Amino acid sequence: MALVPSLPPMPSFRGPGRATHPRPRIPVPTARAIVDCGVYVDGVRTPGHFTPQQALGEASKTESGFVWVGLHDPDESQMNEIARIFDLHPLAVEDAVQGRQRPKLERYDNTLFLVMRTVSYVEHDIHAISEIVETGDIMVFTGPHFAITVRHGEHTGLAGVRRELEGNPDQLRLGPCAVLHAVADHVVDSYVEVSESVEEDIDEMEEAVFTPTSKIGIGAIYQLKREVVELRRAVGPLGLPLQQLVHNQELPLPKEIRRYLRDVADHHTSVSEHITYFDESLNALVNAALAKISVQQNTDMRKISAYAAMAAVPTMIAGVYGMNFDHMWELHQVWAYPAVLMLMGGLCALLFRSFRRNKWL
Repeated sequence: MALVPSLPPMPSFRGPGRATHPRPRIPVPTARAIVDCGVYVDGVRTPGHFTPQQALGEASKTESGFVWVGLHDPDESQMNEIARIFDLHPLAVEDAVQGRQRPKLERYDNTLFLVMRTVSYVEHDIHAISEIVETGDIMVFTGPHFAITVRHGEHTGLAGVRRELEGNPDQLRLGPCAVLHAVADHVVDSYVEVSESVEEDIDEMEEAVFTPTSKIGIGAIYQLKREVVELRRAVGPLGLPLQQLVHNQELPLPKEIRRYLRDVADHHTSVSEHITYFDESLNALVNAALAKISVQQNTDMRKISAYAAMAAVPTMIAGVYGMNFDHMWELHQVWAYPAVLMLMGGLCALLFRSFRRNKWL
């Protein structure tokens, strides 16, 4: 018999061999992450379109010039290119790429790095369990000739902040720190708007809880309480960075910017106090709802007990006489049967009247 030469095994199209050769990642140009890039000299935007490299060179020609680059959800390679152009610290760059950072203020030589959490109110029904607070991130880098804003999330855009600043050249003349103040003020103003909306929800829920015929459940209150906790996590930690910006004289901030930031810090403190009040109010609402349920259960038990007492009267008489007597009562008395029925009806009516008088029914 002829021998058939053996063939080498064919490589599998599936399995671990395929996983060892990942598909190469196609780099996305940095320009895709740039929302806007402008050069400002003496508080006025220089006409034209610039790349970040060109903008930094143009801004460095004058002492008062600076560039403002706005980024939205940059990936690692895009952020690394921006870091190379503006000489940003790798740790700050890593935080800017990852997002979901705790609000903080860090200084790297002449560069300030401020991290803020953004919040947005989501319309919902207070009787249903749903999300009402959506969070994101905004990071701000400021240096001698640049301001870089990095935004994560689809809300709290900065296009309106840029337009407002460009309409106020005196503010822009204060340099990149004016951008830092404007963004911080915008974020804290959004805190105020969200807290006002949450306060309306709490007032509506409070009215519903104390309405006798309302059917609002404990679950909706707990959901709102969880959302308030998420709001506190986003808002509360920003207080320390704002106080550092106001009081730390070693930070490279103009005196006028510190005055503006003091007003932002005051607004932030007011919002934090409101959130503490929200938490206390929701705790009270939970206790009130539980007490309302207990009262309703007690009322239901009293009604059940009252009807059981009225049912016990004919049951007791029927238990004594049974069904084996002729006309019942003391045997063979014709009027006894209707008399017993009247007696049972009268006793039940007497009990019903007594229970109604005591508000059991």
